[in-house]
Amino acid sequence: MDPQADEQIERALRVGLEEFELDEEDRALLEAELALDEYAHEAPRPVLAVVGRPNVGKSTLVNRILRRREAVVEDVPGVTRDRVSYDAEWSGRKFTLVDTGGWEVDATGIHLRVAEQAEVAVELADAVAFVVDAKVGATDDDENVVRLLRRSGKPVVLIANKVDDEKTESDATALWNLGLGQPWPVSALHGRGSGDVLDAILDVLPEVSGVAPETPRDGLRRVALVGRPNVGKSSLLNKLAKEDRVVVDNVAGTTRDPVDEVIELAGRKWRFVDTAGIRRRVHQTRGADFYASLRTQTALEKAEVAVVLVDAEEKIAEQDIRVISQVIETGRALVIAFNKWDLLDEERRYYLEREIERELVQVPWARRVNISAKTGRNVEKLVPALDMALASWDARIPTSRLNAFLGEVVASHPHPVRGGKQPRILFGTQASTRPPRFVIFASGFIEHGYRRFLERRLREEFGFEGTPIEISVRVREKRSRR
Repeated sequence: MDPQADEQIERALRVGLEEFELDEEDRALLEAELALDEYAHEAPRPVLAVVGRPNVGKSTLVNRILRRREAVVEDVPGVTRDRVSYDAEWSGRKFTLVDTGGWEVDATGIHLRVAEQAEVAVELADAVAFVVDAKVGATDDDENVVRLLRRSGKPVVLIANKVDDEKTESDATALWNLGLGQPWPVSALHGRGSGDVLDAILDVLPEVSGVAPETPRDGLRRVALVGRPNVGKSSLLNKLAKEDRVVVDNVAGTTRDPVDEVIELAGRKWRFVDTAGIRRRVHQTRGADFYASLRTQTALEKAEVAVVLVDAEEKIAEQDIRVISQVIETGRALVIAFNKWDLLDEERRYYLEREIERELVQVPWARRVNISAKTGRNVEKLVPALDMALASWDARIPTSRLNAFLGEVVASHPHPVRGGKQPRILFGTQASTRPPRFVIFASGFIEHGYRRFLERRLREEFGFEGTPIEISVRVREKRSRR
């Protein structure tokens, strides 16, 4: 490994990249050098959730605020299914914008999951932009969203969308009846009124988020204990704390109130965050799975690394996989702890290994620890696993080394030729850490199979054990000769 040779390769690739069409965002990315200390201690930006029933124009409004087409817009209800976050800015203030799927009281199937995601977004936001179709007026679903918003206690900006001209402004005034204060008339499609509503949003957004994770001044690393109900999260917390801090019961879902604990482990202090999260609302009947998911999301948003507990006595369940997927989607470092290991016989251990090979095939990079929360067996082994996962989560690869590595990989295993063309990797850079995010500039579409190959090779070369990594590709064409 010759750093000087790596730097020469990087300079040559940068020169070659100038032959391709690059936009301002590309150039900013290429020139930026990530200041890790600044990044790690940056105050969390306030979070604004955009909610409303399906097809009222939420994604169109998001695109208007971002001043670019990011959110998928289609004149069919339910196009947006997941919560999607974007970095936004207005009048010099930066904030996080969360686009959500539509909320309907009688939702079923996938629409129920969409509604649940919208509810999670409200719980994890500092303020809410509630979008109503002014042409249709307030519907029963809108009234139900209002009740949800009142229960949340979050400040709300009411947006009357699809007010395209002065004639339809009277439609917006009718929305005073919702009891959420002034309705702001907006045409998200044409931009009419968007500046005024953004000013109103900034008035209710705090300077620093009260819900997004912040690096605490005490410098302690933040760990979330998560897993499906009754796998031993409370027992493990009590064992680590060396006293009964939380109620333990064989009835699933005993934990209700937030529990943040500073715990000494292997001679060091750690902050175990909010393992309960949000109280279950007895007047809502969505079921325990939804609230378990919501509590898990809340804990993850506050944490840096998650310890996912799995009951080793039982078969790996779909809910176990869902929790692991939630950790990855939230971008947190990951340790999987197989609890009740001391109760397993040889036969169960054999079958558990086969289940891990089959069910956890997507996360071979996750650190595994076999423990007993009840007896305390092997719990001290969590520390090296947490250290490794966090080091990988924080890791940054020098741009010169990354591009030398990509050159070696492409030379030995070039992208397959498709349709008579072979896309070429032009340049790579690490855009951020926590988790590591890589951007690759290419001359054509990079297939998903080849992206997975690149991720595997990145892990083999640089480790990244215990953290998800993200690879995005920007396809750029050569400048036209004039």
